[in-house]
Amino acid sequence: MGLTKQVLKIAAPVPKVESFSRYLFIGPHPDDIELGCGATAAQLAAAGKQITFLILTDGRYGDGHSGGVKGDALAALRKEEAVKAAAHLGVKDVRFLDLCDGGFYSYEDLVMGIARTVGACGPELIFAPDPATGRELHIDHLRAGWAASHIAHMAPYPGIMERYGVPAADVKGIAYYMTARPNRFVKVTPEQFRLQNEAIFTCHKSQFPDGSDDAKQFATYLKLRSADFGLRTLSRHAEGFRVLGKTHMHCVPEKI
Repeated sequence: MGLTKQVLKIAAPVPKVESFSRYLFIGPHPDDIELGCGATAAQLAAAGKQITFLILTDGRYGDGHSGGVKGDALAALRKEEAVKAAAHLGVKDVRFLDLCDGGFYSYEDLVMGIARTVGACGPELIFAPDPATGRELHIDHLRAGWAASHIAHMAPYPGIMERYGVPAADVKGIAYYMTARPNRFVKVTPEQFRLQNEAIFTCHKSQFPDGSDDAKQFATYLKLRSADFGLRTLSRHAEGFRVLGKTHMHCVPEKI
């Protein structure tokens, strides 16, 4: 480890995910928050933290297992599933931008929607999918990560947020889920891991019907991922995130 990196770790440590009071979880589609960090959301909700879920797109093209439900009907169904899944995790504040699934929207509209939500709920930490894994190909995931990064950095500036028609927000960090480079881990209980699985496989039936290959594969993946991160934290279950604090967001290229 280089000297600069060592000094950075001491002078500007990576924030602890659990150390904040207000959180915004951003999901590209109605099931992504649950898949990426549902157990952590359940833990923070149980601790009495202020949590908002923001779903960016309507998921209308996720019709591979929807039993023939498509278009507007599927979008409406997926919104119902998202509200039900969030409630299962203990989260009541669920908001939707209702942008069209599949990247059929402008990046400017995406940034505007995120900025206005950030200004309205004032999160200290924002969760979003990691856009820099080198493997993610879904345009909605990539755009969600970049737009969340855009606003996480700009949110504290009153003049910039005024351009979006909202007040500045004291965002202190961003936590990327679905990441290949976690630097912070959140220990979760077996009960919270169970709630995550139920939120996915019981509530999002249009995407994960009983017995489907996707349901089986993702259930196995979640179990292995949770156990892997658990080993790193000497716990049974955990979730991992690539977390950046204010200092790490701008002009600091060192990997932390």
